[in-house]
Formats: sequence, structure tokens, C-alpha cells
Amino acid sequence: MRQLHLNLFIYTCGHHRAAWRHPDSPVERLGDVRYYEELAQSAERAKLDAIFFADGQYFGNVEDGPQWFLEPLTLLGPLARATEKIGLISTVSSTFQTPFNAARMLASLDHISGGRVAWNVVTSMYDVEARNHGYESMPDHAWRYERAVEFIESAKKLWDSWSDQAMVLDRQGAYADANQVKPILHQGTHFLVDGPLTIPRSPQGHPVLFQAGASEQGRHVAAQLAEAIYAVAYDLPAAQEYYRDVKRRILEAGRGVDVPIMPGLVTYVASTHDEALRKQRELDELLPTQTSLRQLGMFVGQDCTAWELDAPVPKLKPLEEFTGPKGRYSTILRIIETENPTVRQLLGRLAAGGGHCTMVGTPDSIADRMEHWFRNEGADGFNLMPPALPYSFNDFAEQVIPVLQQRGLFRTEYTGNTLRDHLGLTRPQA
Repeated sequence: MRQLHLNLFIYTCGHHRAAWRHPDSPVERLGDVRYYEELAQSAERAKLDAIFFADGQYFGNVEDGPQWFLEPLTLLGPLARATEKIGLISTVSSTFQTPFNAARMLASLDHISGGRVAWNVVTSMYDVEARNHGYESMPDHAWRYERAVEFIESAKKLWDSWSDQAMVLDRQGAYADANQVKPILHQGTHFLVDGPLTIPRSPQGHPVLFQAGASEQGRHVAAQLAEAIYAVAYDLPAAQEYYRDVKRRILEAGRGVDVPIMPGLVTYVASTHDEALRKQRELDELLPTQTSLRQLGMFVGQDCTAWELDAPVPKLKPLEEFTGPKGRYSTILRIIETENPTVRQLLGRLAAGGGHCTMVGTPDSIADRMEHWFRNEGADGFNLMPPALPYSFNDFAEQVIPVLQQRGLFRTEYTGNTLRDHLGLTRPQA
């Protein structure tokens, strides 16, 4: 029976930008590995497929709150030792990493974890990141995606440079069969990689490849190479458009495999709808007003600093008349049309997940909506983005997951040991 896939996206004190300001936030513990071990263990008790870490190559305004702290690949090592079954996913920038270094680190983590590692390949976006890595500005979009494809292909060749039968371990003879360990001799536009890798083939063969991209090139790469996909969708129609388009591309690519698509999901859960709204409002009220209004002004292309917080959002220009970035602006228009929020509520929605779907309500009502997406070509699962950690995730794990399990929509126990097992993916052979 088809079931949901669920990952926990761990981000500082939570995905709401004001979560760190809450008196019960773990902001003092962001450098303490035990904080992340506890979150990983909670996610494993809930039988989630994996935990996921994003990564950034610069820090914005340090007064606004935490963005990054521990480097995620480094963090996965102790988390692999603190858990037994749950998958471990880290973002890797193909713009700034090299295939040999990334492939070696990921294969090492796959060995350490017993086959539970995945990498989320991104191309990075901002000039300020580029200047931390020797570029004057960020290379153009096409160049970055071309490099990403070659990066992925080179890493996969490196993982295949040791066959599954390479290890001999004959104390009177050979450590490994030289005929089963081959250089890759890759010469491409962006990389020169001789190989072989310095570490034998890992338990999963290849760490699982996640990818997230909504652009035309991003969708193409996802369809050609990704084994699981992160998506952004504000509502079900947006989710269905992306889901149907990418699934069609996967079939046209001749892959014939099941590639799970997992949109981001922000949830506020409580025993009553009013109590869930109170939890949402509690975080929204912690937002610094003027900073948030200035940021909203950047998104909508006008001065918002005099807007009344608890009044409806003033009328905005139609999308076709807006000259700035249209993706986020379009999402803002849809939020206003669908939810009719006050200015304060809009700031809160943008502060917690941005364009990702937000569900506020009781365990049953949230499970209903998740099931509706799942059964109507909106999602194969979700990348959970709790607004406040660990509290919002604990609410979801303790209240929503039992409902999903009762409906047969989510596992009650792990049936395998590797992340490929959890996701229903086959192991590449070499």
C-alpha cells in the first residue's frame, strides 16, 4: 500500500523568523550537537523517513536572528551515531564544492550511518555567496545548472569506481581486487577528475540524490537525475501543476521509476482550531514590526511602513503590472485572495515558510488536508517545516502522525535499514 513520505527539515529554532525570540526557544543551544541529536531521535521515534539540513554560504543581518550555525555535513557524523534507522540529508552546493570532495564525504557518511545518507544538490544563488568562494559575482543560471549536471554525473562515477565485489581482505594476499577498482578519467567542461575514489563503495551504492528546482532547468534536472524531489507549493493547484509536470518529464526521460515529490509543509497543531490559531498568532506577534514591513515593501514594490498591522492588507497591483520578481509576488497575491489576512497575519505567513503550504488546525483536519494532497496528485509526502523547534514538531509527531497511522497512510515501524529502503528506491549496482 502506498504511504506518505515525511522528512523533518531542521532549521535553527524553527522556520518562523521570530521563533528564536520566544522565551522557550533553544537559541542558546544552536552550537550544541545534543540539541540536533534530540531532534533527530524525536523524528526517528516518529518513524520519519529522514531529517534534512539546508545550507547557506553567507550570513545576512546578524541582528535579525540565526540563519546558519553548524556546517551540516560535519553535523551528520554525530547524528549518524545517535540514531539507528532515520535518513540523514544535507544540502551540497554544486557551485562551490568539487565532485571528488563531496563524493568522498558523502560516501564516508553513508558508511558511518550504515546506508542512511542523502544529498540535496543546489546551485546557490547570491553574489554575496559567490564572493566567499572566489567569484566576483554569481555565474549565470544556465552555467550553474550545466555545472550541477556534470557535478552529479562525476560524483556517481566516483561512487561506481569501486565495484560491490572489490573488497578481498585476504591477509595473505590482496586488500582489494585491482580489476574491480577503476579510475573514472572524467574530462568535462567544469571538472577534471581521475579517480578512483579513496573509499570503497558505500552501503547504498550511491547516497540518495534529492533535488529542488522550480525553474525550467530545475525541473529538467529533477526529471533526468533526481531520486527524490523537494517542491514549493502554496496550495493544491500549484502542487498539482508541479507534480504532474515533473512526473510526466520523468516518464518521458525513460526512467520508469517512482520518484517521491515532497512539498514543504508548515503546521500549527492543537486540539481546537482556535488554539492552533493562538499558537500561530503568538509567534507572529514576536516579529519586529518595522523590519518586517520594510521586507514586505521589498516583496511588493511599495512603502508598507505606515500600514496598520491589524487591518486588511491594502490593495496591491495586479501581477501583470508588477515589475519586480513575480514568483513571490504571485504567492503574496494568492495568500491575500485565499485567506484575506490582516497585515500582521500576512507578515507571519511570509515569516514561516514563505511560499510553502501552511496548515493550521486540529490533528484530524491537518491529516485530512495532507491525505487530500496525497490522493490527488499533489504530493507523495511532505518536507515538514515546523515554525518553532522543538515544540511545533512535537505537536505534529504526537498528534498528527497517530492519525495518519490509524488511516494506514504512514508507517508504524521501519521495514528496512537504509534510506533507500524507506523511500522505496532500488540500490544502484556496480
